[in-house]
Amino acid sequence: MQIRPLRGVRILSLALNLPGPAALMRLRALGATCSKVEPPSGDPMGLYKRNAYDTLHQGIKVSGADLRTDAGQKAVHKKLARADVLLTSFRPSALRKLGMDWATLRKSYPRLCQIEIVGSRGERAEEPGHDLTYMAEHCLVPGLDLPPSLFADMGGSLMAVEAVLAALLRQRVTGKGCHVQVALGDAAAYLGLPHLWGMTIPGGPIGGAHAGYRVYACKDGRVAVAALEPHFALALCQAAGIETVDRHTMMAAQTHESIARFLAGQTRRKLEVLALKRDIPMFTMANGCI
Repeated sequence: MQIRPLRGVRILSLALNLPGPAALMRLRALGATCSKVEPPSGDPMGLYKRNAYDTLHQGIKVSGADLRTDAGQKAVHKKLARADVLLTSFRPSALRKLGMDWATLRKSYPRLCQIEIVGSRGERAEEPGHDLTYMAEHCLVPGLDLPPSLFADMGGSLMAVEAVLAALLRQRVTGKGCHVQVALGDAAAYLGLPHLWGMTIPGGPIGGAHAGYRVYACKDGRVAVAALEPHFALALCQAAGIETVDRHTMMAAQTHESIARFLAGQTRRKLEVLALKRDIPMFTMANGCI
């Protein structure tokens, strides 16, 4: 059964690009009635990746308004009068210029909750940035390669959803609205904690040192092996013909070599069968899969 705890909650978004719309998509999935106001030029996402825009805005009522005009302001304030939550992603100075900052809105809408998505918190909220810069700040961009996804943006969108839920709970108790600032930099920092703790750095326990937690080559592709727990590691080693299995064994270079040699001689199909038969957590990938 799908749980829709936000049924009856009305959310208005002015947030563009990815984090705001991704949060709005999740909030709609939780049952909220969601609408969005875009500037006359539209959301940049709709221009450079239309299929992503369409997915994010499915079931979202989208309208246009120029907040720099009286007519645009009137249209948005009409929606605000009926909204429970306002979602924004402008810099604080831009919100103030548009009259959409918390200090201004709370006077007219005391029950309204505002979730403000920014790049960085506090004094750094005016700094320009995007997913890549927030990821880089927290050591999540190795070498010259771009990350395979927009992790700070997507993590930030989930933090925004979390903030909406917390704000609505507070509103229910106090009868008043509140303001919550969600920073994409904080999302990157949270995602980067395993790296900060040394877990995923090169040579870390799940950064390549453990022979059961690595990506290996196979005959027709690659295989991601996640045999970290002792019983999984034992099953993997038995399949590879390794007799002695303990914590030190799994860190030994000889174990890495033996498992690599065994997997290199197997096809993806054989490894998929092996994983099911011996209860080994692994997933095979074609060489072109990233």
